Amino acid sequence: MQKTNAMRALDRAHIDYTPHSYAGTGAVSGTEVAQALGFEPEKVFKTLVTEGKSGAHYVFIIPSNRELDLRKAAEAAKEKSVAMIRAKDLLPLTGYVHGGCSPIGMKKQFITFLDESARQRDTIVISAGKIGYQIELRPEDLMKSVPLALVDVAEEV
Repeated sequence: MQKTNAMRALDRAHIDYTPHSYAGTGAVSGTEVAQALGFEPEKVFKTLVTEGKSGAHYVFIIPSNRELDLRKAAEAAKEKSVAMIRAKDLLPLTGYVHGGCSPIGMKKQFITFLDESARQRDTIVISAGKIGYQIELRPEDLMKSVPLALVDVAEEV
């Protein structure tokens, strides 16, 4: 398996992770990725990038089978409102494409939030920064690699 920028960042920080590949499965959504890897959807987290009313950007990491509660997200970011950025703006802003966005190794470190449901898991699975690749790691280790806050921002679909 080829190394991604996110994997190299974890290697430099001496953080343990397990790489997984779903390349060639045709999986697109987070829940399809979870199914392709044989994980429950609550274990596979997706990385969402938003823009606040102030123009600042925020990253939210939530379970693949849930949606971002924009009201709670705005409250967590101390913004009047937040909105998802357009897919075409993702690459220039983060260095990652839609479907392969990792909270690790973005061009710039944005204020990042992890849904508190991650506390209930020994490990979670996040994007490795390339479509077809995921990283499994402990939530505590993710917090070592990316400064983040645990918040309740996900809602049932």
